Amino acid sequence: MFGKSKGLVGLDIGSSAVKAVELKQAGKGYRVAAFGTEPIAPGAIVDGAIADPSAVSDAIRRLFDANKAFTTRDVCAALSGNAVIVKKLTLPVMTEAELGESIHWEAEQYIPFDIQDVNLDYQILDPGTGPESRNGMDVLLVAAKKERIGDYTNAIAQAGRTPVIVDVDAFALQNAYEHNYGMTPGRVVVLLNAGANTINVSILQGDRSVFTRNISIGGNAYTEAVHKEIDLPIESAEQLKKGIPVDGATFDDAQPVLRAVTENVLLEIQKTFDFFRATASSDTIDRIMLSGGTSRVEGLREALQERFDTEVEDFDPFKTVEWDAKKLGADAADVSATAAVAVGLALRKAGDR
Repeated sequence: MFGKSKGLVGLDIGSSAVKAVELKQAGKGYRVAAFGTEPIAPGAIVDGAIADPSAVSDAIRRLFDANKAFTTRDVCAALSGNAVIVKKLTLPVMTEAELGESIHWEAEQYIPFDIQDVNLDYQILDPGTGPESRNGMDVLLVAAKKERIGDYTNAIAQAGRTPVIVDVDAFALQNAYEHNYGMTPGRVVVLLNAGANTINVSILQGDRSVFTRNISIGGNAYTEAVHKEIDLPIESAEQLKKGIPVDGATFDDAQPVLRAVTENVLLEIQKTFDFFRATASSDTIDRIMLSGGTSRVEGLREALQERFDTEVEDFDPFKTVEWDAKKLGADAADVSATAAVAVGLALRKAGDR
């Protein structure tokens, strides 16, 4: 009725920076028409919750003011953290109409919030009618606190933009992965997005999201450990973490500290994989895709590969998306680690479910 669905700016509001991507059609695929990133004041976002709305709005406004290439004011953002619940349920086989009537009652048993305080959505993964179904239907349930959604949409509106869709980080990552790499039936792929405060783990089986978890550890834990163990100011610890020598310390001094934090990260990821295997039909993990600013910490990729004996690859959200370095003022390789969620959000269209 309205012709072609309208594109959106993918706006990833992270705990350390805001990233934005706008895509345009290029033949059968897409090209990046605009890209921007802007730091957020420390402590403005804590565990996915906006603690300082004006600091977040200011960062969003600065990003768009500095990048006139963005042509639409409509944005798609994402939530993460403890106000978002994503859970796979196995329910008695029923029709879609019956599920729609009973999903609120079913959700109440699994959501640790008052059902009136959340927005609910769901997707049928397996209707339970096939020859391999095990007397039940699989449903992916998503619940997000209305208050958290309101905080994000208000911050975006205060910055002069229009929030059209609020997604979930894990699904945005899946969207970017599917577009760039395709899906292989039965293949189990782990998407690890390691940010400043949180590591998002999303496990896909074929084209389905079957398990998600947020781990409350990220790049700031590495910085804090270097700060304490080597007795450096936070700013110097952040530099040293990235391999940049500072007064009184070399990167060699930092490496044992970084390895100790990586060991804690691996233990949490191991727990996540154990949770997944306890409920999954397959205990094999075929591939781990690594993204997020913390994915660049020295030795993390190699440690993951060694611990889990699985192919670990850097997630390239521009693998099939055109990137013009001259026009955009940066090489794709310089921003690809932190752009995956924003690209996944930018692939959404107004009117998507």
